[in-house]
Amino acid sequence: MARQMNNVMEAVVHVRFAGRSFDVPMPMLGIGAAWPDDQVKRALARHVEVPEGAMKDYVVDRHPNGNLTVRPEAVFG
Repeated sequence: MARQMNNVMEAVVHVRFAGRSFDVPMPMLGIGAAWPDDQVKRALARHVEVPEGAMKDYVVDRHPNGNLTVRPEAVFG
């Protein structure tokens, strides 16, 4: 869900990483919803202080409301 700050809705990145789920406002990452997946993952890796390669197998899902979800790639079978 987008966060409301100063009566303005702020887009967020929903993150599922290392067994944790958390939201990060996009302005805190210095990104926007239209940024390419690799740049989103790079900014998120810096934010959680892990090597960029730690996010290489993650997927960026884009939602109609402007929010993003970054999650591990689902493996079925």
